[in-house]
Amino acid sequence: QVQLVESGGGVVQAGGSLRLSCAASGHTFSTYIVGWFRQTPGKEREFVACINYDTSRTDYAGSVKGRFTIYRDNTNTTIYLQMNSLEFEDTAVYYCAARPNYGIDYLYRTRPAYDYWGQGTQVTVSS
Repeated sequence: QVQLVESGGGVVQAGGSLRLSCAASGHTFSTYIVGWFRQTPGKEREFVACINYDTSRTDYAGSVKGRFTIYRDNTNTTIYLQMNSLEFEDTAVYYCAARPNYGIDYLYRTRPAYDYWGQGTQVTVSS
């Protein structure tokens, strides 16, 4: 069982930056695909970004491409989401998710594809 813990959320003014962290308890991410999703009240949880098991490939939602960056640290235990030029519409609870690559190098944008989820961290962008 992989336990994921997000941190780094908070309140920031529009145009500002935040970096979210996703730490894996007792595991490394070296064989996992990791994604970030976000959700606002009354809406479906939506894909934000993901990174493959060896960090050679990434994928982003169109709304964040060019502003957000997903990357992994050298110890393979933490995935980061660097968020720049934040907009009011980025306000949401952000969730980290992971799945083993099962020998398939593919980037997944859908919620059911992921086996493990964190508890979420709130990001609030003030206009």
